Order: sequence, then structure tokens, then C-alpha cells
Amino acid sequence: MNQLKNRYLSLDVFRGLDLALMIIVNSPGKEATTFAPLLHAKWHGFTLTDLVFPTFLFIVGNSMSFSMPKYESLSNKVFFTKVIKRTLIIFLLGFLMYWFPFFENGSLKNLSDTRIFGVLQRIALCYFFASIVLRFFKTKGAIIFSIIALITYQVALLAFGDYSLAGNAVLKLDAWLIGESHMYHGNIIAFDPEGVLSTLPAIVNIIAGYMAGTYIQKSGQNYKTITRMIVLGALLIVVALAWNQCFPINKKLWTSSFVLLTIGLDLIILSALVYVLDILKKVKWTYFFEILGKNPLFIYLMSELLVTTLNVLKIKDSSAYEWIADNVFVSWLGGYLGSLGFAVSILLTCWIVGYFLNKNKIYIKI
Repeated sequence: MNQLKNRYLSLDVFRGLDLALMIIVNSPGKEATTFAPLLHAKWHGFTLTDLVFPTFLFIVGNSMSFSMPKYESLSNKVFFTKVIKRTLIIFLLGFLMYWFPFFENGSLKNLSDTRIFGVLQRIALCYFFASIVLRFFKTKGAIIFSIIALITYQVALLAFGDYSLAGNAVLKLDAWLIGESHMYHGNIIAFDPEGVLSTLPAIVNIIAGYMAGTYIQKSGQNYKTITRMIVLGALLIVVALAWNQCFPINKKLWTSSFVLLTIGLDLIILSALVYVLDILKKVKWTYFFEILGKNPLFIYLMSELLVTTLNVLKIKDSSAYEWIADNVFVSWLGGYLGSLGFAVSILLTCWIVGYFLNKNKIYIKI
């Protein structure tokens, strides 16, 4: 029981660390004056920020290693009912988040221009398919699926396009399937980094997280366990870097080399947390991140809706977001520190809400 309790602490801290970085990355005061590690790679390449989302998927898989065994005794009908319900709720929340604030110029916002896929939608789809693979094909089958998925995806990228922003297969499929108006427009052209095709390799991040969680539960929180995880993580990183020579590491395309790199890093990070929290028992620093990790979906949604609301509200001739960033933080701390300070203020606002939820033992789960 103590091991299980400590494992949940590791999960909460891992989730909290990742969520904190995600909020800071998503809400810079000024992107032009954001510290380089807090920016995504423009195309090929890798930054600290590029690790945030795949880590979230890895953690989802880790959490599933506790919940999935409870489903083993359920009939297929009950299993699919539970999984489909959770998938639809998470997907819908992501879609509504992009549609928010629902009204524009006094009228209901046009759904024809609303982005369909995104962060929560990818989590939902990856959770759905990973759940099916893990239930019906077990561990060995999931490993085989992962290998086939990564190889198939790279073949598809080569067969139906190239590795450029305008010519890749991910964009081509999304443009045909959902249309450019429903895609992300933050790049030079309409392109969705959470598109349909690139969801395939992302499923592997969840499966890897599940296997890591299962392995720790079976082998225990000890030096042997974390040593093996670190060695495997290092090996995956080496393979990813070698694969990068012909199939580039690219977060927006979610290339197979990117998957191996992020899984390798997550295995090492998880090992470090198990070592510090479960072996050394150094837990005094974890409280801040535990708060975030206990209501991750709600806090993430709140952070995104808060940023959207600040962008909609006006102060003088600019959005409240820009005005506060410029007049409160940048003018006081300067460009780079001011941009970071604003992002931290968003994080702290969300943390305070999370603190009161935890204090009242309110944990919002799906």
C-alpha cells in the first residue's frame, strides 16, 4: 500500500511539473522576448518545450497502468462504454475550448472556422486506441503494434509527401479530410501539429508510459528498476539520434525519431523522480507540483480559457493580455524576464484555484 501511495505521489509530481511548464510555455507575455528553451523548435530540431506534450501523453499511459487492470474483469461492452465516454468528453472539451468564448460581435461564433483537432483531442484519441491495444493485445502485442506504427508512419510520410511544412502528408490528409478552415493557423500556412495522421505515432507515447508504470509496480521502486529504465531510456535516445540522420526529429510532424527521443527522456525523468521521491524520500519540495497534478485536466483547461478571456477583453486600445504583459510585467522586469513573469502569474493564478480545490478535497476526474 505504501508503494502504491508513493507511486501516486510520483505521478502527481510528474504531472504537476509537466503541467507547470505547459502553462508557462502557452502563456508568454511576449513571444518575441521569450527565453529560447521555452519556445518550440520552428520545424526540425528539439527544445525543452517540445518535450512537454509527449510527456503528458506518457503520464496518461502511466496513470492507465493503475486503472486498466480494474477493467480486466469487465465485459467488452462495459469496457467500451467507459472508454468511449471518456474519449468523447475529453475530445469535446478540447473542441469547446477552441470555440470559446462562443460569441463574437453579438452573434454565435461560426463553427465552420473552429479548429477540430488539438491537444485534448489528441489525448482523447491516443487514450482510446491505446486502451484497445492494451486490452486486446496485451504487452507483447502492444510492443509489436508500437514498432509497426512507428515504421508505418515514417513510410507514409515518405510515400505521400516530404518533410517540408507545405508538402507533408499530415497536412495533405487534414486538408482533404477536414479542410484548412478547421486547422491550426499559427504557422505560416494552415497546418495542424495535432492532425489525424500524426496521431498514430503519438499512441506509442501512451503505450510506453503504461509499460513503464506496469514495470515499476511489478519490479518495485529500487535501484535495479531505475537503472534498467535509465539504460533503456539512453538506448532509445541513441536510436532516435541515429534515426534523426535520415528521419528528422520534428515535434510538429511527431516523427518516429521524435517519439523515441521523448520516450527515452521521459524514462530517465521518471527514474529520477522515483529515486528522489521513493528511494531518498525527499518530498518537501513537491507540494506546489502535487496541487497541479491532482486536477491536471481542469487546471489546464482553466489556464487556456483564462488566456483566451484576457485576449478577448479590451483595456484601452489593446487586449487585456497584451496590456497587462506590457504595463505590469515588461515595463517592470524588462522584455525576457517580464514575459516569463507574466507566464508565471498565469501559472500562480491557476495554482491558487487548484489549492482551494485540493483543500476541499475536490478532484475533478472523467
